[in-house]
Amino acid sequence: MTDTLIRLLGLGIRARRVVIGVAGVRAKLQAGDLACVVLAADASSRTRDKVERLARARGIPVWRGPAAERLGAGLGRPAVQAVGVRDPALARGLAASFGGVSGNDADS
Repeated sequence: MTDTLIRLLGLGIRARRVVIGVAGVRAKLQAGDLACVVLAADASSRTRDKVERLARARGIPVWRGPAAERLGAGLGRPAVQAVGVRDPALARGLAASFGGVSGNDADS
């Protein structure tokens, strides 16, 4: 499942429909411009608090991805704690890879 997740996020990056990083994800959440969020499995409690609370308040699904190092490496970046998806179709593809249930863990 992790490979599929990273492949889909990579497509979104190339299409410029994905936001990488906590600050960018929070800004897009506040602007109402995200369809879903993927948090690294080992995201800090501060990151989880800031991003997850805001996403859930806005009704945006949040999924647990792989560890930050693995997520970042798969996206050609250093460790990544949060990724936001702006494209609704891509978010649906991610939901399918997670079984459609928010909060799932991609490493399982």
